[in-house]
Amino acid sequence: MNNLKSAMLGVWQLKSRVDTDPSGQRKIDPILGADPLGILTFSNDHFAAQFMKRDRSAAAPAPQPFQGSNNSSAVNGYDAYFGTYTVDESSGTLKTLLEGAITPSNIGSVFERHIVVRGDELTIQLATTSADGSAVTRTLTFSRLP
Repeated sequence: MNNLKSAMLGVWQLKSRVDTDPSGQRKIDPILGADPLGILTFSNDHFAAQFMKRDRSAAAPAPQPFQGSNNSSAVNGYDAYFGTYTVDESSGTLKTLLEGAITPSNIGSVFERHIVVRGDELTIQLATTSADGSAVTRTLTFSRLP
């Protein structure tokens, strides 16, 4: 059986990104929207991630950048960052160190997430805050790309 780190290697496409408040009610992120596009790549010790609001038309007003707790911040409906990572196999956690990011203040940030790989599906979960400052649990689900 593969360990978590070897199971997560590769390229992953975002299937869903859902924020829920403590009561389980869904909260829509105004920066990236209800159904963003995304891609995540893991090599042996480096990663890269990009997320984009599906509709970034010029007619749509651009929300101001917002950084939730334990999270990076997007700019004009786009978030991108890369760096190194470590995996704690026993707790199923991923710790990332951002070496580069679309938002300069995110460079050097360290974020920790819970990660699960089941076959060709990868799920990442984290506690963060929404644009209004309330606590949310974010669940990102990815499919492995060939």
